[in-house]
Amino acid sequence: MQTGTFNTFDGKALFYRCWKNESNNNGKVLLLLHRGHEHSLRLNNIAENAAFEGYTIYSFDNRGHGETEVEATFEFMNLVRDLNSFVTFVCTKEEKKSEDIFVIANSVAGVVASTWVHDYAPKISGMALIAPAFEIKLYVPFAKPCLDFALKFKPKMNITSYVKSKFLTHDLIEQKKYDADPLITPNIPASQLTTLLDTGKRIVADAAMITLPTLVLSAGKDYVVNSKKQGDFYANLSSPLKRFVEFEDFYHGMLYEQNAQSAIDEIAQFIDQSFAYQAESMTEQLVKITQQEHDKISYGTLPLYKEINYFTQRLLMKRLGFMSKGMQIGLTYGFDSGVTLDHIYKNRPEGVGYLGKVIDKGYLNSIGWQGIRQRKINSIATIEQKIAALQAAGKTVNILDIAGGPARYLIEIANKHPDVNIQVRDYQMQNVLQGQRLAAERRLKNITYKENDAFDPNNYKKDEFEPNIVVISGVFELFTDNELISRAIKGVASIIQDNGFLVYTGQPWHPQLEQIANVLGNHQDTKWIMRRRSQYELDSLFAQYGFAKDNMLIDNWGIFTVSSALFQGPAKAKQKNG
Repeated sequence: MQTGTFNTFDGKALFYRCWKNESNNNGKVLLLLHRGHEHSLRLNNIAENAAFEGYTIYSFDNRGHGETEVEATFEFMNLVRDLNSFVTFVCTKEEKKSEDIFVIANSVAGVVASTWVHDYAPKISGMALIAPAFEIKLYVPFAKPCLDFALKFKPKMNITSYVKSKFLTHDLIEQKKYDADPLITPNIPASQLTTLLDTGKRIVADAAMITLPTLVLSAGKDYVVNSKKQGDFYANLSSPLKRFVEFEDFYHGMLYEQNAQSAIDEIAQFIDQSFAYQAESMTEQLVKITQQEHDKISYGTLPLYKEINYFTQRLLMKRLGFMSKGMQIGLTYGFDSGVTLDHIYKNRPEGVGYLGKVIDKGYLNSIGWQGIRQRKINSIATIEQKIAALQAAGKTVNILDIAGGPARYLIEIANKHPDVNIQVRDYQMQNVLQGQRLAAERRLKNITYKENDAFDPNNYKKDEFEPNIVVISGVFELFTDNELISRAIKGVASIIQDNGFLVYTGQPWHPQLEQIANVLGNHQDTKWIMRRRSQYELDSLFAQYGFAKDNMLIDNWGIFTVSSALFQGPAKAKQKNG
């Protein structure tokens, strides 16, 4: 067994272990992810099980666990980001593609793995989820809302797990090992638990966006998690290759039970099937699912209580919306317009008197607008990274945003990088004028604005501007038709420099789609109805035109993604897609 550390997304060092059998190696990699409170050494007997002979196996200790010296995270999504970083590290170290990897994840790690697969759309061969903790049994009535309330006053509060070894396994020897293990971590940050529960609920409800081969093992006598949610998750999966197996007499710690070998054999068999499985494109099916969701919001009926709720919100906005600067802008130009986003980015409550500012503050603090502001932060970080890469290669940086609105974040980049050339295009003149005013206020000469339709193929000409970074942000979710947005992608591919970078945003999930459609209007003065696209669908669309995703960032709510892709050229794209 080898040990070491790897640097995760925020530069912190996490401890890992590796088990290798050089004499009998099939070239495939298994990632074993430990359950909450535990650590990677607890997986040693599983990694050395004969069923997994021939595989290279990796595992790591979560923050605050085992040999990792980094303190526990207060945000569940950081565990997902750690997993994404670990997969990148393993692929680089082993010189493997993600298709050579299979993930085995236990309990909380099952939620980590399924969230990563849902949000990041990796191309791994598959995953096995062992008693995934989509919903933890808290037993105390109203425990979750009470924790949410307490965290407002004590955000770094820790809680001690009620789980005893006797609830994990019938095996008395394994119980004693657990109780005597000095590296078992009994405490967990309360906010990590609450964000885990929120994320688990999201992933179960939206599991239709998961297409990877997936095995779910469920314990029939699980006193730790609600196993019924595992069934809901499984039922919602779109995976053509999937399997659900219930072990009737097993407790939650399935891999440590008296007859654990039967569970391990199920996993080994499914791993073989997954590596042999020839994956087909699932884009068409995912489009149907989100299109149906879009049509239901557009044409479906609502329960009476929702009709009353949305009617009341519309009425209040019509009567009092003028008091809030943000609502006033949205009512005038559309809540999806560039000038609306400019107000959201500024995040400074404005309005008529004190009450107007209070209303505007509530408006700005909507979860969707919070996500938009995080999207801006992630976009700037991604663009900065690509600027540095191009400049390190001795290239002059030319950035094009094909539908940027006023593009306040690019104003910030232009101000910081006077040697970078930026062109922002938008088909709404008020957005162009707003951007020009922002640039003039700062006396910026390296950013220009142009009135332009991103979906008109005639607007993409190399002799006018040849970018090596192209930004497509917050625009595709406004349109349902992939043929339409493919025009924009094709146009970008026709002018971007070879080995240039694309930065594109996505909206794979949104908790307010129905409310937005029934309360807010768009720039065309109609209902603002969006069709969300899974990250799988988005990545597949761009891949058709030679863009290979190389990185991705996502907010803590799972609403907005910011991805970057390397342009490999149309020839490689044709080759890749047959």
